[in-house]
Amino acid sequence: MPPKTQQKTKEQKAAAAMAGGKSKKKKWSKGKVRDKIANKVLFDAETYERFTNEVPKMKLITPSTLVERLKVNGSLARAAIKEMCASGEIKSVSDHHSQMIYTRSVVAE
Repeated sequence: MPPKTQQKTKEQKAAAAMAGGKSKKKKWSKGKVRDKIANKVLFDAETYERFTNEVPKMKLITPSTLVERLKVNGSLARAAIKEMCASGEIKSVSDHHSQMIYTRSVVAE
């Protein structure tokens, strides 16, 4: 049987318990936060002009490419693409609910 160690008094135990909670807790890193971009929710004259000039010449037309190029909202980009497709300036390649892909409308000569 190992030799008995001397037990601490109640005061010593209470002091040890109080001292143990004073260490600082670990701070978790917040991570890198990207700034939100304030994209336009409506076309202004200049942006609409760029849209009508550039988009029919693009090979790959998706809402995400319009958001990047024209700095417009995603819902505005989807609505504008549908309108341009209805007028026949661009044609649909794939129309999935998550990603719409369009291309320029090539006229056969």
